[in-house]
Amino acid sequence: MSDWLKNLPQAAQDFLDGKRLDEVECVIPDLPGIARGKAVPATKFVRQEYFHLPDSIFFQTITGEWGEAAGEDGFTERDMILRPDMSTATAAPWTADMTLQVIHDAFSSDGDPVPFSPRNVLKRVVGLYRAEGWEPIVAPEMEFFLVARNLDPAHEIKPMMGRSGRPAAARQAYSMTAVDEFGPVIDDIYDFAEAQGFEIDGITQEGGAGQLEINLAHGDPVQLADEVFYFKRLIREAAMRHECYATFMAKPIADEPGSAMHIHHSVLDSETGENIFSAADGSETEAFFHFIAGLQNHMPAALAVIAPYVNSYRRYVKDHAAPINLEWARDNRTTGIRVPLSSASSRRVENRLAGMDCNPYLGIAASLACGYLGLMEGKHPSTEFRGDAYEGEGDIPRTLGEALDLFDNAPALHEVLGPEFARVYSIVKAAEYNEFLQVISPWEREHLLLNV
Repeated sequence: MSDWLKNLPQAAQDFLDGKRLDEVECVIPDLPGIARGKAVPATKFVRQEYFHLPDSIFFQTITGEWGEAAGEDGFTERDMILRPDMSTATAAPWTADMTLQVIHDAFSSDGDPVPFSPRNVLKRVVGLYRAEGWEPIVAPEMEFFLVARNLDPAHEIKPMMGRSGRPAAARQAYSMTAVDEFGPVIDDIYDFAEAQGFEIDGITQEGGAGQLEINLAHGDPVQLADEVFYFKRLIREAAMRHECYATFMAKPIADEPGSAMHIHHSVLDSETGENIFSAADGSETEAFFHFIAGLQNHMPAALAVIAPYVNSYRRYVKDHAAPINLEWARDNRTTGIRVPLSSASSRRVENRLAGMDCNPYLGIAASLACGYLGLMEGKHPSTEFRGDAYEGEGDIPRTLGEALDLFDNAPALHEVLGPEFARVYSIVKAAEYNEFLQVISPWEREHLLLNV
């Protein structure tokens, strides 16, 4: 036991320093990004090399219903072999006892990676980059709302009460006073993140009432997706301690901005470590423009992955701090694709379309897949946009149904993400969309009941 503990990541060792480990949570993200798995006593975890879960966890919709995605063998719920990635071992500091979390990877009984496991999808895309001699680098930004406890889905979501006793106010972007309103929650977020060994690049107040943004340092895509996966849980736990909820819905409150997971991308040469978006003289390379073209040409088909729910499309509203098109520009936050101010060595491309409600593994995988296709196709993007892109017409799907149709007819994207993943994802999301279409909304009851 002691030898095993000495091989843990340093943050986990520091968390356990001098204490007895009680439990290990063996987790794996499903299609929505929910942690599935088992909690086992630490003494048992030491003795097990793997554990089993049925592959059907990847066939469930967000409501817990099932998509008919099991394949030609039928719904047999075959066991997967889940093996721990010990580099992901981290504290669960909100628990009453000493608990660690460990993310697992899914394999078939033959030892092959399960192709529709989200972490395996991202590893597949990263592997395609590395086969070309490239190292993809990402930096995600996480936006979310702190809202009042909501026990009745029929009631509208409202901002949380701040420490002043007043509800959080909107349109206070970058206000330090607004951040102070959530001080106790933010303190716990920092404490939990430190215990888990995560580096926060900064926390800012966003434009919505009770909306915050956390920036993470750039790095390996799989590692960053692991951190976002863990962060969603720790932020929820921090909020629950203070009688509020943290929500990562794309659009939780009407008339407020939505929550995005902006993804910054750069690509390094694996041998030299140099950014392939910049030439020796600091100018922009052909690869830089090809990557942007890939986002423009393939992001409409990938939108069903980075905007995975019916609510996701309520975020794409003109003049509400979310892009409605695929224009690109330098230092322009109204475009869907932005090139931030940076040095030549740090030149990067920001995808502003992804919602915070997406599975971080799949959102990053889909965005990288579009860039990869651009690099391989060698096409050029449209002319750089000038002005306010919100004034133009939108050129992205406006509903999940439309986005799924585009996804289903995108064989090039399927080849990068994996054809079997694309098959399962499409079936599960179509089942989920059909569930939604059976729901009668308050708007329909108010305006149609007596008027049509």
